[in-house]
Amino acid sequence: MRRRRAVLWMMCFFWLSWNARAEAEPPVAYDVVVAGGGISGMAAAFQAVRLGAGVLVVEPSGWIGGQAAAAGVSTMDDLSPIRSGLYRTFVTKVKKYYDQRGKSIGTCYWNSRTVAFEPSVGQRILYEMASEAENAGKKPCVILTRTSVTQVEREGNTVRGVMIRDDNGVEREIKCRVLIDATEYGDVLPLAGAAYRAGNSITPSINPEALIQDITWTAVMRRYPDGVPKELRATEPLPGYAEAKRLYESCVTADGSAFKGVYPVRLPVNFATHNAYRGLPDSAAPGNYDGKRENWKRITKTGVNWGNDYPGYMLPTLPGLPVKYLEDQEQRSRLEREAFLRTLHFIYYVQHELGEPWSVADDEYEHAEPPIDGLPESWREIARRMPPIPYVRESRRAIGEYTLTSEELLRNSLNYRDGRSHEFEDAIATGRYNLDLHGAGNNANLEWELNEKSASIELNRPRGPFQVPLRILIPRDIDGLIIAEKNLSMTRIVSGALRTQPICMMVGQAAGALAALALQDGVPPRGVPPVRVQRALLEAGVVLSLTSCSDVPSKHPFYNSVQLSNLYGLIEPLVPPRASWPAKGIFGVDMPLTRNEMTVMLNKARLTARASAGREPGRSEKDRVSATRGMFLSAVIRAFGLLPLKGGEANNLEINSALNLLGLPDLYQPTLSPDHPITRGEAVEIVTRAMQQGQNSLIHQAGAD
Repeated sequence: MRRRRAVLWMMCFFWLSWNARAEAEPPVAYDVVVAGGGISGMAAAFQAVRLGAGVLVVEPSGWIGGQAAAAGVSTMDDLSPIRSGLYRTFVTKVKKYYDQRGKSIGTCYWNSRTVAFEPSVGQRILYEMASEAENAGKKPCVILTRTSVTQVEREGNTVRGVMIRDDNGVEREIKCRVLIDATEYGDVLPLAGAAYRAGNSITPSINPEALIQDITWTAVMRRYPDGVPKELRATEPLPGYAEAKRLYESCVTADGSAFKGVYPVRLPVNFATHNAYRGLPDSAAPGNYDGKRENWKRITKTGVNWGNDYPGYMLPTLPGLPVKYLEDQEQRSRLEREAFLRTLHFIYYVQHELGEPWSVADDEYEHAEPPIDGLPESWREIARRMPPIPYVRESRRAIGEYTLTSEELLRNSLNYRDGRSHEFEDAIATGRYNLDLHGAGNNANLEWELNEKSASIELNRPRGPFQVPLRILIPRDIDGLIIAEKNLSMTRIVSGALRTQPICMMVGQAAGALAALALQDGVPPRGVPPVRVQRALLEAGVVLSLTSCSDVPSKHPFYNSVQLSNLYGLIEPLVPPRASWPAKGIFGVDMPLTRNEMTVMLNKARLTARASAGREPGRSEKDRVSATRGMFLSAVIRAFGLLPLKGGEANNLEINSALNLLGLPDLYQPTLSPDHPITRGEAVEIVTRAMQQGQNSLIHQAGAD
């Protein structure tokens, strides 16, 4: 008995010692925590890691890729002619994967010039990109699925860390210097105490009955030429099917019309037309097809994202989803279950009303348990192969110092269409999409205080590509927090254009760059000069300017600096682009820079960089004499305080020192020739570097003070 007691006491002692040691262990620390492993969150992680930050990605579902993979919307809503940065890398990898299998990726939206992929392929490529980023950045890119941020730790108004919890209920404290909210719902915003909008209501007076856009719980279906497997055949309708049947009869019928290339689409359409809308490549099927009309009947895999919006058409008195879907977890679960059932009804409709040998794809999703509880056993195998999350079109939106409206987005898209530049100085991404609201687009549900009305949806429709400004990624009142995905500081109408996969991925890349540069500079994200972020993005292959010039192609050595010049209006193109995009202008990259242009350029650059005034550069705005390299570089050195100059004009040694400081030691080789006229291209290359260097000097000077 004594021996047994001694053993028990010893076991108790070791347990207490281990528990005390575990409690004493410091929390795990990462430079950046990304909440949400969607298409935006993953891009943020890749860019931050490539710039030297250690990153933890926390994703509540078992999948990464968000709307583009986990939610099954893997037909890219890609209307922009500009593909760049990580999005271009992603699409290039998708194309390579299918090229190797003799498959086309142009399988959706009834044409062959599109981008589509199977969700499982998209997720595989994102994991591949994560590994590549980690190898390039030399710091970890850790991805935790089935894990959520449950608490945000702050010191004053600055984020210092998070608490995370996995599906088993295990909690961990994670310290971080920057937190990025890339969740599908904007779930970090209330945890961080950030001000935000939900629908057209604003914290702290969020109206749970305000409305947002519909959600859709999509599905990936495939054709089974030998008959649908028994376990994937729906043998009994679910409650509510009779009502759903009436909806689907208005959308898709056996004798419906074929799409004729005219909008709006004439409903109902036939099943082949339905499949061609969200058609996907099929890795498992023999042969190949694309989105051309003659191939529609050959499509063997598609996404179900047509008439199954929720609430959608079924409840015309409720044109949208109540905000309580975002705010109340119990309501969210209930409404998502209804959206899930809406799509199961369609599977039954296809099999029993249309008589088609189609069901959910058995090679995409497969969960141990269905994402939704309480289904009849006969539906279990179908439900296990549904996407793990719904497609959420509208989330909470942070309130920043600036809120992007549809009127401003329209003006930005009119760049040079009225003969003037309308670029956002702090542009960090480009895209093109309509102001597309799925529900809740009437006057009562929009932000009147920001002049958003139902008529704005058409009146302010972008007329071409547009830009996303950096300032809508920064919350008004919290430091150490960056916003990505669909949670940006924008109106509901603008969110209808910025919610698509390509734009979200590019915004995520910018968020990652901003986070990494804030760490490098030792300042909060709002303290990082936009030109710093822009230079990092340009060097990563992102296209930022809407102004295209025929004499500065993408391979030109001054291409990135000319883009920055366009954004900041440092110097006007010699020949502006014509009104219709993508007509190209002429920058005059090899033309001599005049003294007048030098004066204007340096004044604008210095104002943007907030550098100290120094002596006025140049001589006279009426002086059209060419500026020399020596004259220009001397003016830049003074304007940005790069070096203390001993004489009136910098000597060769001082000029070379300045060029080294700007990262341009080889710009003039083998000889500087200071009396040689400086070209417009050389000038923007130098001055945009100086803008960045000048801001860095101010940052570090402020830190020292």
